[in-house]
Amino acid sequence: MKEKEIRQAISEMAVTLIESNEGAEDLILMGVHRRGVQVAHLLKKEIEATQGIEVPLGTLDITFYRDDFFTIGPKPIVGQTSLPEVSIEGKKLVIVDDVIFTGRTARAGLNELMDWGRPAKISLCVLIDRGGREVPIQADTVGRQVEVPTGYTVSVMVPELDGRWAVELASLKEGTS
Repeated sequence: MKEKEIRQAISEMAVTLIESNEGAEDLILMGVHRRGVQVAHLLKKEIEATQGIEVPLGTLDITFYRDDFFTIGPKPIVGQTSLPEVSIEGKKLVIVDDVIFTGRTARAGLNELMDWGRPAKISLCVLIDRGGREVPIQADTVGRQVEVPTGYTVSVMVPELDGRWAVELASLKEGTS
């Protein structure tokens, strides 16, 4: 996907989120570090532009909630979880990520959010669903579903980290895509 296609998918995702939550009132977006945060920012702008209300945005770093924490190496990259300035109690939380694959990141995000309060509803919104679940978690809102051949991964590029918006299939063998 190129930037135009990503922005169109985000626009469609925003409409779905608004419809499935009966408006944007009490909606809070929680972007998963790293690239889910940038997707959440685009969703926030789109929802605010169409609904005329401010949508709180927070970020989730699920590093310490991963089920493979002790196998990811001695120096994991740790971001910061930042809750919006409003309470999540009784709100409609949306976990926003770039790609869903095994479902383990979403599970870790759910675990972390439960430490912060009890929302009325939690849903999962992803730009790309590549299939391949290992846990029974599905996204409620999906920008695009992509079939990924064995030996490939999905890379979402964002301007803040990669200099551009794009979604690409990349070979797991270094140097090829």
